[in-house]
Formats: sequence, structure tokens, C-alpha cells
Amino acid sequence: MRLLAAFLVTLLLALAARAAVAEDIQITAAELSLNDESVVLNADFEFEFGARIEEALNNGIPLYFVIEFELSRSRWYWLDERLAKSSRRLRLWYHALTRQYRLSGDTLYQSFDSLRDAQRALTRLHNWPVIERHRVQIAQTYQAALRMRLDTSELPKPFQASSLANREWKLASDWRRWTYAPTEPAQ
Repeated sequence: MRLLAAFLVTLLLALAARAAVAEDIQITAAELSLNDESVVLNADFEFEFGARIEEALNNGIPLYFVIEFELSRSRWYWLDERLAKSSRRLRLWYHALTRQYRLSGDTLYQSFDSLRDAQRALTRLHNWPVIERHRVQIAQTYQAALRMRLDTSELPKPFQASSLANREWKLASDWRRWTYAPTEPAQ
């Protein structure tokens, strides 16, 4: 009986410790606003690269980050209506010949002299159009959700196997959810 109790206490402590560090990327700000054509998302993230990730990056392994967004509307008579589901992929890599870090995405392509500068650009998301303006109604209430994660499935196979056992590669945020009620932009 004591052995079982000790095992359960150890298991609970391990689960509590894992839950305490489960969120490696924090979403520090997230907001939606209307412009002439669409609803745009602005968000700020915060995270630090571990030593292994930074070493892999400096040895030429590209890192792929995925930012996911969802917008839905509650309905009392049926399931929630999903109005938008968008994702954005960003690739960060080190180019040894030029000794620069490069960040690319849909329409983004930038070079940086330091990893800190590249990471700063990676953690800022501005004016990302997530849904057409005509699909939302002024003063209607919507539920928005956002998250960011390192896509380990894009890593080379040996790193994918390592990422399963190493906590440092589990770089992800929890879903951040908030209520959004569109208002007309100030003129």
C-alpha cells in the first residue's frame, strides 16, 4: 500500500511539473481590427530558444513555426459556426555563407545579422488578414482563438526522433481565446 501511495505521489508531482512548463511560447498580446477590406490580426509572442535548438539552427537546420487562428460565432440552436480558420508558416534558418539569419513566410522575406533580431521579428505579427470584412457584422460577438508552435514534423528525421524525447523541442503555446465584437474604425 505504501509503495502504491509513493508511486501515485511521484506521478502527481511529475504531472504537475510538466503542466507548469507546458507553455513555452506565451501570447502577450492579440487583437483584431477592421480595415477597408478585411479583419486583421496583430499579436505578440514571447519565447526563448533552448541551447539545442539554437545549436541546430546555427548548424543549418531550418525551423518552421506555425501560427493558427480561428474565428467562430456561437449559435444557441446548433453547433458554433466557424467563420475562419487560417494558418501561417514561418521559416527561420541560418545562412552560413552570408552569416545571416533569414525569416520567410507568405509575403515575408527578411535577413538579420543576429538571432536576437530574427527572433524579435518572429515574435511580432502585424496586419495579418484573417477574414474578409463582409463576413463579420458590426456589434456581433465572435470567439477568436490563436496559437503558435514549432512544427517538429518539418525537422530532419534524426531531429524528429530526438524531439519526441527532449522537452526542449516542444516549443508551443496554448490556445489563447478571447471575445471579439467588431466596431467601425475611427475616421
